[in-house]
Amino acid sequence: MAGQPFNIFIIGQSGRLQYEAVMFAASLQRTDPDLNARLYIGEPAPGRLWDGDPRISGDARALLQELGATFVEFEAKQFGKNYPQGNKIEGLRALPKGEPFIVFDTDTLITGPLSSIPFNFARPTASMRREGSWPVPELYGPGYAGIWKSLYDRFGLDFDSSVDPAQPDEYWRRYLYFSASWFLHSCPHEFGDRFLTYALEIIANPPEELACQTLWPWLDQITLPLVIHSLGGGRPGPELDGLDGDISCHYRHLPLLYAQESDAAVQAVEDVANTQRFKKVLREYKPVKTLVYQGKGQKIRAMFNRNDLPPREQMIRNAIKREGLWAR
Repeated sequence: MAGQPFNIFIIGQSGRLQYEAVMFAASLQRTDPDLNARLYIGEPAPGRLWDGDPRISGDARALLQELGATFVEFEAKQFGKNYPQGNKIEGLRALPKGEPFIVFDTDTLITGPLSSIPFNFARPTASMRREGSWPVPELYGPGYAGIWKSLYDRFGLDFDSSVDPAQPDEYWRRYLYFSASWFLHSCPHEFGDRFLTYALEIIANPPEELACQTLWPWLDQITLPLVIHSLGGGRPGPELDGLDGDISCHYRHLPLLYAQESDAAVQAVEDVANTQRFKKVLREYKPVKTLVYQGKGQKIRAMFNRNDLPPREQMIRNAIKREGLWAR
């Protein structure tokens, strides 16, 4: 399926996400100007689940359209401002039915050619760049296997075929668990409908094995492996290593990018931010203004050895904050 046209989907809203959307779109154009793909930006429509108008406006909107993005609007009926991660779930139906897609978190940079990746959209999969954030088994409660199996059983799915037998029992990596920072499939409507159905069922009727587990903010990542497994997918193969590798970078916060990501990712941010046509918008975004234009990002970078980073991200955050360099 290499070379087939596909759609790229990110969420856009006023505020932080509009600047991240500009950096995403600009970095995509920078690395792959002839990519056979269309960029869609999903925007939640104003409604009862949002305060005010959440849509992008003004110079940022005009710039994104200039970069070739197509805006699509959707109604938030289930999640909204109380769970913005749900935008990715509810927004999928705004994409063209039956066309292959990949969703990226908006706080992602494209650092290499997506056209070099041999996507197989018929086999859904998602990012493996994650920590063991869910579940957190209780001392006298069910373990990882019991918790995950209860969810597979709830939806009539085969649990045993989802586990990685190379990993030991009751080690979190044995069980299918993704980050929702990117995921792909051949039809956004089929995927989105199942994603929403499963998520709402987990909220309304969680198995008793989940009694001591919190669903928030992990609901999308709890549901995602069930959806992918139900559609015949699983863990990504080595052909997708460039995602979360040398092709894309889910940085989440610019201070963390400077602390721990590749030289290529830093170069992508600084090239985009210092391009004259983007400055009018990006100079209004505090992290870019502070870390790029004032040079404080390079001070963060000098604080850390990328080959010997602290074992926990919180340690990185705390070190940056102690130096007064955190910007958001």
